[in-house]
Amino acid sequence: MTGPPRGLAVVGAINVDLVVSSERLPRAGETVVGEGPQSFGGGKGANAAVAAARAAADVVLVGAVGADRTGAETLDRLAAEGIDVAAVARLADEPTGVALIVVDAAGENQIAVGAGANGALRADAVRAALEPRVAALGCVLVSTEIPDEAVLAAVEVAAAAGVRCVVNPAPPTLAVERSVGRGALLTPNAGELEDLLGRLGQGSEGGDADRAAVLSRSSGAPVIVTRGGDGVLIAAAGEIAELPAPPATVVDTTGAGDTFNGVLAARLAAGDELRRAAELAVAAASISVGTRGAREGMPTAAEIAAAVAA
Repeated sequence: MTGPPRGLAVVGAINVDLVVSSERLPRAGETVVGEGPQSFGGGKGANAAVAAARAAADVVLVGAVGADRTGAETLDRLAAEGIDVAAVARLADEPTGVALIVVDAAGENQIAVGAGANGALRADAVRAALEPRVAALGCVLVSTEIPDEAVLAAVEVAAAAGVRCVVNPAPPTLAVERSVGRGALLTPNAGELEDLLGRLGQGSEGGDADRAAVLSRSSGAPVIVTRGGDGVLIAAAGEIAELPAPPATVVDTTGAGDTFNGVLAARLAAGDELRRAAELAVAAASISVGTRGAREGMPTAAEIAAAVAA
């Protein structure tokens, strides 16, 4: 840590995950029968907020749920994690978002999301939530399961205040394209990196390192490419660094990317240098895949520190 801890705002989707476990994932038009369903808390924004809170960050969550029992129960669970949910909108005309997830025997997954209230999150609501708080923030983390206008509002508030912003482009959207050049650190996986470069008309020749370097030059900010069990690749200031992932027992990869982003943003908010923040985030993501459910395996700060020290 290089300075006093600062707060973290997470802007993104809040869902309930319905999970079915099967021997394999279904092909197009095919039905597979498995175990479950099980219900878990989900949504990239909420998941990342939980990961950051368990990593000892002071987290405020900005998003939307339905004004329904599911939404109330979802917010109660998030508040129990120590997350400030006062800035979450409760929308009377929308249901709380739901993700339908199939997980196979190897821990890989397929996910379909019904956006519900997430799709109705307005830019003015994001600005109203962030602007009174931004002076106390060390980082704003944004994911893209919400409208483009809401994503851009978060990026713009952070940029105007000179606060570090991390954008998880899962998936790449018009808002991500428009955020390039506004100072946000981007955290695509390899497929998202290729997609985003295509959208920007940059081409996608070469390997992940070449592509990350191109995107970093275009954005003027660091790019971190997440590569699952192979760890991450960091492109920053014209240099490339690779951080391997520690060995992991894979039960369920759902939420691993959210864990990485949440812990990365938490550590950046706390003042860590980028490489150190990424190292801790990789360790956290590797721990998280050992338990079924997006949040159930997310580690505490002490568990992350022990894994890095081992």
